[in-house]
Amino acid sequence: MGKTLIQQARGKGGPSYRAPSFRYLTKAHHPTIGKTLNGTVTDFIKSPAHTAPIAEVTFNDGSTCLIIAPEGIKTGDNINTGNGAPTQPGNSLTLKNIPEGTAIYNIESMPGDGGKFCRTSGTTAKVITKTDTHAVVLLPSRKERTFNINCRAHIGIVAGGGRTEKPFLKAGAKHYAKRLKNKRYPMVSGAAQNAVDHPFGNKRTSRKAKQRPAPRYACAGRKVGKLHPRRTGRKK
Repeated sequence: MGKTLIQQARGKGGPSYRAPSFRYLTKAHHPTIGKTLNGTVTDFIKSPAHTAPIAEVTFNDGSTCLIIAPEGIKTGDNINTGNGAPTQPGNSLTLKNIPEGTAIYNIESMPGDGGKFCRTSGTTAKVITKTDTHAVVLLPSRKERTFNINCRAHIGIVAGGGRTEKPFLKAGAKHYAKRLKNKRYPMVSGAAQNAVDHPFGNKRTSRKAKQRPAPRYACAGRKVGKLHPRRTGRKK
């Protein structure tokens, strides 16, 4: 019998599982594309939506932008964007203007989208090689990905690298840390849940033997655990 799993309930967008976006600051991204700007770091902000500190930069045209802060910058440092900007931490350049082997972060997936890759605290990527149209970047997952040569990236390493080294010590501390970003916690196994909440649930004990391959044409709530095999029987 199909059951509404908690993963499915969270996807409905109801008030019980809605992220507290009213607490979030504006999106931390690259400045306006196509402009060469010079700015100064005026403040550092802690945003609940980001694991890294956010730097507030005021540019010479009067505009203000929030960027993900790299390691080694402080209030009063200069931040440059566009063509001709030096390869210093915090500067925003296109991949075609970044030398090979440079540490970068907040890489755009498409030119002008503001940055999608390598934004978590303590992470960094590296430019491996470039062609006339694309650049190959080594991501923190050790995977190589090809980007458009006109995509932008920030120079440096994302600040806040020691975040994961500090233990939570208490379950309550982790509860509030996860709740701040609407993350699911704790991760309860299906066998430990009630029978009405999960196909593996049981009323008496967390019986592991209840796990069975789900049929191919089962309803959505039944397709958990071992999904239907592609084929069965001995090969002939």
